[in-house]
Amino acid sequence: MNTSIDLPEMKVFVAVVTDGSFTTAANRLGTDKARVSRIVRRMEEKLGAQLLIRSTRRLSVTEVGRDYFERAMCILTAAEAAEAAVAQQSREPKGLLKITAGSEFGTMVVDSWIAAFLRQFPKVTVEAEYTNRLVDIIHEGFDVAIRVGTLEDSGLSARKLGEVFYGLYATPDYLKQGSRINAVSDLKHHDLIMKATRGRSNWSLVNGTNSEKVTAAPRCSVNSTIAAKNLALEGLGIAQLPRFMAEPHVAEGTLACVLSGWAEIPAPVHAVFASSRYMDPKVRSFVDLSLSAFQGNKR
Repeated sequence: MNTSIDLPEMKVFVAVVTDGSFTTAANRLGTDKARVSRIVRRMEEKLGAQLLIRSTRRLSVTEVGRDYFERAMCILTAAEAAEAAVAQQSREPKGLLKITAGSEFGTMVVDSWIAAFLRQFPKVTVEAEYTNRLVDIIHEGFDVAIRVGTLEDSGLSARKLGEVFYGLYATPDYLKQGSRINAVSDLKHHDLIMKATRGRSNWSLVNGTNSEKVTAAPRCSVNSTIAAKNLALEGLGIAQLPRFMAEPHVAEGTLACVLSGWAEIPAPVHAVFASSRYMDPKVRSFVDLSLSAFQGNKR
């Protein structure tokens, strides 16, 4: 038996069974009844089985025909899904892309991704909302969220872009004036600028397999990493900052690293979106660009 699959023939047979008539199926397919009948007859000859029972009054499906119909429907559905997936990926990104990200990471990092994306894809427009609340991207109509930190189990799809690494920093002038810092325990003798989390100010630092907690009362407690950086630049103490934020100032000589190697655990960064199965081209392109930009500039 010839087992090669002929999708056009399969579509004709499915149409006949669905419509219950050669004539109706022929009209819907834009052909004539005789051709449809010949195709079904040819299929029966190839399969070596009767699929339809024909009479002057009605058309009925044999048991074998019903089984073939159900399997053919699965094959055609899968073929259509495959074509749709390829078409989705091959289309040029266009239309409105709605992005959400945390306020600080959005302003300091995602802005540059959006700029590169808009330059690369002129038919796309972007609407970005930077907020520290957890956005429900499905119900609020966002295409993609950039999230820093451990993800909650939300049922959404996600792609890890990289990690944000941290360090301890202060101005060279501040470090000259204070006592030497050779160990984490020495930090209690210094002015600390801490970012408050749920009203609490402390640091959980790691260095390889070693870990230390810093619970000393800060000289200044803030709820913004940007504010912590600004205060550190004013020479008011030691702040824990993302490396991507601090390193440009280290290169300029306005900040210096303290206790190199000690910092909080790196925070993962993910792009979160509704589904990875049928991604809109503009979503896929933005996620790909974000990954490339992140990997090209280690954070």
